[in-house]
Amino acid sequence: MTAPKKSRASRKQPVLANASAATPAWPSYTGTSQLVGTSPSGRVTVYVDPSLAQQGQQNAQDLLNDADRIVSANDGIFGTIGGPVSVIVFALGGQTDGTGGADHMGCDYTTGNAIEVDASFGNSSRVSALFEAELSECSMNGNLCGESTGEALSRWCAAVIGNNALSDFATAPQWSQDGMPDFVDKTDPTDQNADSTGCGMAFLSWVMSLGYNLNAIAPAMVALGDSGTLAQLYANLTSDSSSNAWPKFQTAIQALPNGVTSDDPFNALTATAGVATAIPAQLAPGTSQTQARSSIPKGAKPVSVCAPKSKRLLPPKKKH
Repeated sequence: MTAPKKSRASRKQPVLANASAATPAWPSYTGTSQLVGTSPSGRVTVYVDPSLAQQGQQNAQDLLNDADRIVSANDGIFGTIGGPVSVIVFALGGQTDGTGGADHMGCDYTTGNAIEVDASFGNSSRVSALFEAELSECSMNGNLCGESTGEALSRWCAAVIGNNALSDFATAPQWSQDGMPDFVDKTDPTDQNADSTGCGMAFLSWVMSLGYNLNAIAPAMVALGDSGTLAQLYANLTSDSSSNAWPKFQTAIQALPNGVTSDDPFNALTATAGVATAIPAQLAPGTSQTQARSSIPKGAKPVSVCAPKSKRLLPPKKKH
């Protein structure tokens, strides 16, 4: 096959993957997996359900074009280098507007590297955000999988890197409406409870509004592991007592002029906008894995394997 022509800016372009490559074992998809291509870094191979026709093909091609930006930004947030992944775009849950969500099998690059994302006809930014939600879980070092803390972190990664394209997945308003139960001092051992996820989303919004970006928050949460709480995260970042986390957060919530109407009640997205593009040079596309790993900041941990516990990312169920 002839090498693809370089663009005027001499950037590497996505290349067609080897048609004989083994099709990944997807978590749920059982149809035909049509190869779209592999990103210039070789780290993301994109497939599509051919029955989605042109609009699905466009979603998949747009994801392929965006893939290296996403993996590089994700590396920058976690301070580690992720492994290769495959992703398929199809009508997950029968939806083609992104609300079918996304899934994979585990929070690592061994059991979780086959990712499924819902198509979103005419709005490929949602596909990118869904991809990042699952990719970020692969970078959690075998921790936080299936926990409320890990779910909130993955959704925040998707919000920052995916330009808040999944704002309709918001859970913090439901947490507020349900009386704001305390999931700061305790961690919920599930990623399917809108109240505990919503508490985590609002809390991380508050922490980021204090000046701590995701590239400080994510490694700190991963280091705390499954048993870590958001109160401990607050203490580690601020050097304040963990016992102050919940009351100070509650005071900040009460001071909001409009209450909790989104997953970002403290408007932290504005302050974190640069995270998606400000990637350390050693993590930039084109850096070899050996070079990049030798440049990871001290204290960054290698990715390990965890038992698959991840569930499907979905918008919250509407209450009637």
